[in-house]
Amino acid sequence: MIKLVERAQKFRNRIAIISDGNSFTYDQLLHDSAHFAQVLLGDGVDLHEQPIGILVNPGYEYVKAQWAVWRAGGTAVPIHPKAPISSIEYIFKDTGLVQIIVQEELLNTVQSLAMGSNVRLVGLNEKAGAPYSLPNVESGRRAMILYTSGTTGNPKGVVTTHSNIEAQVSCLVDFWQWTEEDHIINVLPLHHVHGIINVLSCALWSGAVCEFMPFDAEKVFKRIASKEVNLFMAVPTIYYKLITYWEECDENTKAALSEGLKNMRLMVSGSAALPVSVLEKWKSISGHILLERYGMTEIGMAVSNSYEGDRIPGHIGKPLPNVELKLVDEEGNEVSRGEDGEIWVKGPSVFKEYWKREEATRDAFSEDGWFKTGDIAIVNEGNLKIVGRSSVDIIKSGGYKLSALEIEEVIRKHPSIKDCGVVGIEDEEWGEIVAAALIPNEDDIDLEAFKEWMKGNLSSYKIPRKIKILEDLPRNAMGKVVKKELKKDFKDIS
Repeated sequence: MIKLVERAQKFRNRIAIISDGNSFTYDQLLHDSAHFAQVLLGDGVDLHEQPIGILVNPGYEYVKAQWAVWRAGGTAVPIHPKAPISSIEYIFKDTGLVQIIVQEELLNTVQSLAMGSNVRLVGLNEKAGAPYSLPNVESGRRAMILYTSGTTGNPKGVVTTHSNIEAQVSCLVDFWQWTEEDHIINVLPLHHVHGIINVLSCALWSGAVCEFMPFDAEKVFKRIASKEVNLFMAVPTIYYKLITYWEECDENTKAALSEGLKNMRLMVSGSAALPVSVLEKWKSISGHILLERYGMTEIGMAVSNSYEGDRIPGHIGKPLPNVELKLVDEEGNEVSRGEDGEIWVKGPSVFKEYWKREEATRDAFSEDGWFKTGDIAIVNEGNLKIVGRSSVDIIKSGGYKLSALEIEEVIRKHPSIKDCGVVGIEDEEWGEIVAAALIPNEDDIDLEAFKEWMKGNLSSYKIPRKIKILEDLPRNAMGKVVKKELKKDFKDIS
């Protein structure tokens, strides 16, 4: 039996999900997902890992659908409800979907794609006749395909098995000390490992409550300060928006919100680099140091700061207990202490394959089975610090290897800068030059004064040679800056 489903039997009478103002017990989830699994099976007895699309907004119905796919023996393919039609069409074709579970209000999104094809659109309210019989699903079966864009080419489908998911979830539950008394708010999208694994699946593994809320800074802040919730996980952009909301409140409201946050036992930031300035501001508001961790779609979480011990700003911590990790140079040799290198990972949480991409799967692993993350890190006093992603955050200029993340962290210290993004732009003389997009706090910024300030805070070879003022940075659904898009903003700047 699927371990998540098996564990849910112990918590039947407890609340599992709060969604749209309604509460649902583990018993309801078990009952509803079993019946909906039969809808997906039809006259069959096992989906035999058939990919099943899930185009459903975050909430109880999504969870019911995902568990139903798993219990029917299928492979869940979560699709972002707000994705452009071209992206949804790409997933349709790449996975070869035969069935897709669609929420009624999203039907118009996919009806045109399904017309003239053999794709079955399955409504959430469809019923199956009793009795029902569900297959025995072994842990080695494919469980989920999550699409990750990477930095080049078309998105790839990352395939994880049930045993991969069990390893990812059980490790985090133990390390972050989840219990059935926990109550977490989920404001994250459910086509990404952060929302599905770190929040939803860890909560359900533990017998805890997962409460879904669309992100609204005021409502979310008040909810996590209500003393009914004790966990929160988000991306840096969300923490930034919560800080902005708090700063706009009157003094009495600020004090009440900050007091409420004392009940929180754990707040985590991930999916993008957390600016130290945001971490420090959140600490001053909440009294908590955000726990930074590191992971990706292909490996789940691999590294985490300590739950009980010290957390070092700007660092992601140490490898989790079930993870083997090493830093290597461009030839795959382990680097010496104090040198930066690419993170390579092994362990039971590492994904099975890229869907229908044998060559890409082979290229992603070393000959002896290490997954090559493409992320560059350095060990500082035993803790890992991400320097950047080899393809987008490492700028090779005039013989220097520069970290875009390091330069960004310095620029954010300028009092007139709200945020920034740094990229490398191709240059005939230097190979690449540093370019910075600035998001100012106010409408105007004195660029000449800013350039003088940089001279006192950055080495000359790290100072951006191209600067552009933007209203905002291009971001994906998880709030991560899309540097491929950002580079385009510098094409016309000499």
